[in-house]
Amino acid sequence: MDKTYNPKSIEQALYQIWEEKGYFKPSGDSSKGNYSIMIPPPNVTGSLHMGHAFQDTIMDTLIRYQRMKGRNTLWQVGTDHAGIATQMLVERKLEAEQGKNRHDLGRDAFIDKVWEWKEQSGGTITKQLRRMGASVDWDRERFTMDEGLSKAVQEVFVRLYKDKLIYRGKRLVNWDPKLHTAISDLEVENKEKQGYMWHFRYPLAGDALTADGKDYLIVATTRPETMLGDSAVAVHPQDERYASLIGKEIILPIVNRRIPIIADEYVDREFGTGCVKITPAHDFNDYEVGKRHSLPMFSIMTLNGDIRSIAEVLNSDGSQNTTLDNSLPARYAGMERFKARDAVVAEFDTLGLLEKIEPHALKVPYGDRSGVVIEPLLTDQWYVSVKPLAKTAIEAVENGDIKFVPQQYENMYFSWMRDIQDWCISRQLWWGHRIPAWYDEAGNVYVGRNEAEVRAEYQLADSIALRQDDDVLDTWFSSALWTFSTLGWPEQTPELKTFHPSDVLVTGFDIIFFWVARMIMMTMYFIKDEDGKPQVPFKTVYVTGLIRDEQGNKMSKSKGNVLDPLDMIDGIDLESLVQKRTGNMMQPQLATKIEKSTRKEFADGIEAHGTDALRFTLAAMASTGRDINWDMKRLDGYRSFCNKLWNASRYVLMNTEEQDCGQSGGEMTLSLADRWIISLFNETVKTFDDHINAFRFDLAANTLYEFTWNQFCDWYLELTKPVLQSGSDAQLRGTRHTLVTVLEQLLRLMHPLTPYITETIWQRVKPLAGVTGETLMLMAFPEYQPAKANPSAQADLEWVKQVITAVRNIRAELNIGPGKPLNMLLRGVSVEDQARLDANQSFLMALAKLESIRVLSADETAPMSTTQLVGEMELLIPMAGLIDVTAEMARIDKQLEKLTQEMARVEGKLNNEGFVAKAPAAVLDKERAKLAEFKRDMDKLAEQKVELAKL
Repeated sequence: MDKTYNPKSIEQALYQIWEEKGYFKPSGDSSKGNYSIMIPPPNVTGSLHMGHAFQDTIMDTLIRYQRMKGRNTLWQVGTDHAGIATQMLVERKLEAEQGKNRHDLGRDAFIDKVWEWKEQSGGTITKQLRRMGASVDWDRERFTMDEGLSKAVQEVFVRLYKDKLIYRGKRLVNWDPKLHTAISDLEVENKEKQGYMWHFRYPLAGDALTADGKDYLIVATTRPETMLGDSAVAVHPQDERYASLIGKEIILPIVNRRIPIIADEYVDREFGTGCVKITPAHDFNDYEVGKRHSLPMFSIMTLNGDIRSIAEVLNSDGSQNTTLDNSLPARYAGMERFKARDAVVAEFDTLGLLEKIEPHALKVPYGDRSGVVIEPLLTDQWYVSVKPLAKTAIEAVENGDIKFVPQQYENMYFSWMRDIQDWCISRQLWWGHRIPAWYDEAGNVYVGRNEAEVRAEYQLADSIALRQDDDVLDTWFSSALWTFSTLGWPEQTPELKTFHPSDVLVTGFDIIFFWVARMIMMTMYFIKDEDGKPQVPFKTVYVTGLIRDEQGNKMSKSKGNVLDPLDMIDGIDLESLVQKRTGNMMQPQLATKIEKSTRKEFADGIEAHGTDALRFTLAAMASTGRDINWDMKRLDGYRSFCNKLWNASRYVLMNTEEQDCGQSGGEMTLSLADRWIISLFNETVKTFDDHINAFRFDLAANTLYEFTWNQFCDWYLELTKPVLQSGSDAQLRGTRHTLVTVLEQLLRLMHPLTPYITETIWQRVKPLAGVTGETLMLMAFPEYQPAKANPSAQADLEWVKQVITAVRNIRAELNIGPGKPLNMLLRGVSVEDQARLDANQSFLMALAKLESIRVLSADETAPMSTTQLVGEMELLIPMAGLIDVTAEMARIDKQLEKLTQEMARVEGKLNNEGFVAKAPAAVLDKERAKLAEFKRDMDKLAEQKVELAKL
């Protein structure tokens, strides 16, 4: 093996071998069970970010672990067509290269362009997944717009429509005036803005007066332009100020329309004047108030967000209203919405109806793709009636068929699902699954899988012209089918039978409703088991936290704090990092600020750490459900950990290659260190298993770190040196055998988290361990074996370690060089201590660098010595000629001070009546035993001070 660990030299070539040899595919052997995970499909336009790297590490760890456990595993990979993002990207490309827009090309030609882009440039993130070591079955890669998934989407739409669970209606949606499409709540970014609250006077109709004699009500609004579509003014039903006005009317200024004063508990009596303008066609809360009071809806804006020449008036059920006056002031016709805002305010001022203007902080909704303010707008859309689907999905979590980890996310799921609203599934885009609905000239709608089916089913003559709906389906619609559509549904494929339901979904809390809940609803409606029971899409939902920067801020391009996982893997120089963070910034001042911050934080750029170090870091930070503050120091630390493993493996190879490792028989004698490490490794396997199965990846990683670094590398390899230097043939054979077998098993244990380094080392170690196999990833995972548990060896070796550590501590405290031999005296040696001393004297002499070891007799006076305690045994190093008396006095005083504090803490507990009354007897006994130990140690230290004074 190379002297230096260099991940760049091994990773990409190794992955290519794994993929080409088909190691990621299901084995087909279901004797130990099947196991599957469906990767949350990243956007085809996307690139790998830290969130992907985090979740993919968790999924790959689970898949590799279960594969080595002998399960028939499938990690299903695929990408999402990302309707809005992809269409925008291709439109921009078209504009930049040809100066054309999609309408210049027409729908079919534009869609061809999108597919062309997808084939050429749409695989960025899948290439990056390979860099993370993702062991997905690439031969089964799916795309939400591929033929099979498109067929599934079409099938689901048609069936839901025929089951009366899909309908078309005019309702309020988030409307993007730039992209001309409805968008989901997840695509709306609410930004804190400093705006204004305008207070308007609305004149009361007739001779009505307020309680204080005014002939008007004052309403406050942050969106003055919407007042052109007001349908009512609302007050709280228990607000005595306005009780006499409920049922009366006001005259809507500018429009001069009479609208009612209504009572609704939505109104906050304490806020402002307690009077609220109600505009059902342009505000989501007002829309609900309007439905409760059957108010008409005046839609005053076009799809561009401009003021209409005449309003579209609808009844509260969405039907057209032809009786009410729909006129709007001609001077506002065609006016852009924010210009109309200024004009409305100016006109109120002119009319003497502007009460006041106040600064007001508010949240403004922006489209995350277009960057424009989103407008609540009444439009014709397709909807899924989800309440019937939600009932079964709620029960699946209530009865434990689906478990959330951490469990508290069930509450978030239930709160959404129990108050669920119908789902708007149509989008006014060209890229996506086109809605399988056709219209005749009279506007009648026909739903079917294709036009031929529609004509046959509805018995339509060829002479009747049909036009397919121009809208496409929300991308969440196709991804809601992900767990079963990727396995070939609606065909009843062997894969569907084998791998569904899947085992674990790894996702973020922010899409529990948008994706997780919808997958549960759709899957349980369409997929049934052999007994007709609805099948869940997955058994466990593991919810990850968000990866933030080192200060706890959310990573975003505008903040310039985004970290690219590939930069962590490959390294990046400072200038390239600055260019990456500022290159596309439209705002020069922001770019300058980000550049300064980047140069300050990464003065030397980012060094290469390799994939394994990144994966280990992500796992080690994966506390369940909590956000993670990224820490470059931890990444550096786990890069050192990989180095440590590499160097330890080189030590093993140097001492075992071309040597007798006991694989061909022969007498073997295992040292205490050999028996200890075998038992400790066996215990580590069980601990690791427990943590992985509890989704505690942080504890699993820490378990590996503790064993590998602190026990195997730091202690066991040191403890092998005396045997390797002067052991008998049987001892040599036993230690070499232990070295290679424990290392080989350790590499198996570590493989799910650090696949590259473990595979590379394993290929060198396997012949020495007598193991055959092509790849580590297909070897059996270590199993806990009760027969290998050896508590006495572990206890004995821990005693040896304590003695060695005690001597080393004395050396460090007295600044005695490691090469200077010391004489060690022991007092208070028990029978057990003596047995351990007799069995391990050579270890102690070699590793503690001792010249002699002598046990003092009961009545023997020891020379002035510095002392450490190992249990109740005193370990003494004679100080004559070794120490600075003043420094040693100071050291003892420091120990006494620490013990005094510990005693005070324990005495405080035992003197606390509440603690004593509530604590179990075992706890009290433990605290009293601690107190006795502290007193004993203080007495001994006091004696040492007396002896020291004699020097």
